[in-house]
Amino acid sequence: SGAMSAKLNVAPFVATLAMMTIARGIALIYTNGRPIVVSSSSFKYLGQGYIGPIPVPVLIFVLITVIMAIILYKTKFGRYVYAIGGNENAAKISGIRVGGIKIWVYVINGFLAGLAGILLASRISSGQPNSGMGYELDAIAAVVIGGTSLFGGRGSLLGTIVGVLIIGVINNGLNLMDVSSYWQQIIKGLIIAGAVILDQRAKRQ
Repeated sequence: SGAMSAKLNVAPFVATLAMMTIARGIALIYTNGRPIVVSSSSFKYLGQGYIGPIPVPVLIFVLITVIMAIILYKTKFGRYVYAIGGNENAAKISGIRVGGIKIWVYVINGFLAGLAGILLASRISSGQPNSGMGYELDAIAAVVIGGTSLFGGRGSLLGTIVGVLIIGVINNGLNLMDVSSYWQQIIKGLIIAGAVILDQRAKRQ
């Protein structure tokens, strides 16, 4: 995805959508479309275990958040990422290796997506090729609600975490209210559309 975006000038959304489709197809071919049962207790511990009263996935989430905060706010790489997001042409003129930085951003993103897949498989005790479908909508909604601009130049880790928590509360609330999953998709789509409209207005102002 990073190479397609940075070297071949493919739109980032198209590059990631293509890679998602390819990866999903590979998963379906490898499993023949059937779930693979997980029997390893040590693997299940990642998604179902506790350290004291705290679930292991929560601790992993906190650890990843701290690491990402250090990278984004305390390193040269993090400053470069913000610079590229704000104005890619200005970043190039400043001497930043835009292509290399973008590829590393995709690498980190791919690693975190893989980690999320491992935790999900551990939590449900099976590797299901179709699990996680629709999660890309939750991810987009979370970052947009958290204040990240889809047009670049604005966003924060704290805002994204707040967006993730809000989406989690919305999903849980809709499930408790027994709202149809079809209607949930419509509601999430409206949330994303509303957040983008507000972002556009803020940008014009």
